[in-house]
Amino acid sequence: MKIILNQDVVHLGEEGDVVEVKDGYARNYLLPTKTAVIYNKANAALFKSRAAAIEKRKAEKRAASASLKDRLDGVSLSIVVPAGESGKLFGSVTSAMVQAELQKLGFEIEKKKIEVATHAIKMTGTYTVVVHLYENDLSHIKLVVMSEAEKIAAEKAKAEAEAKAAEEAAKAAAEAEAAAEAEEAPAEETAEEAPAEAN
Repeated sequence: MKIILNQDVVHLGEEGDVVEVKDGYARNYLLPTKTAVIYNKANAALFKSRAAAIEKRKAEKRAASASLKDRLDGVSLSIVVPAGESGKLFGSVTSAMVQAELQKLGFEIEKKKIEVATHAIKMTGTYTVVVHLYENDLSHIKLVVMSEAEKIAAEKAKAEAEAKAAEEAAKAAAEAEAAAEAEEAPAEETAEEAPAEAN
């Protein structure tokens, strides 16, 4: 069936596009949800008259997409989930979970635009999640999936590293203070000896 899209549809087209789809997809989803209209002379003329407005919206979406891509490309997410000792998850990480994590960071992205490797992640590790933006724009997000035990171990290692760094900084400060005092001491002795030599 030939239809005209009323709005953007991922993997199908953009608002105003004329596309061929299976009859069932059009009748059961696209037409009832007003996502598309049947292609005929009247509808084609209507969309032609709205072409300038549609093109303006597309330009705005392109600009917003480019801005969002710049912000998203630097994002790294961490999701902590229950897992066994082998790293196999009790459950899986889905696009809905990634969407929730992105929302916490202030990104409003539709779940259907988030593509998780193999549709659901079932092992701990580092993955790349693809976010479909506008047209052919894609953003790649680093996703670290860790078990609760790995998180505790990572936090412990981080705390130990911070404590060690603080200890080294305190030691360096103490050594610098001692060196400064050692430099001041001979200067004071010289000042005391000078009047004695004058007598």
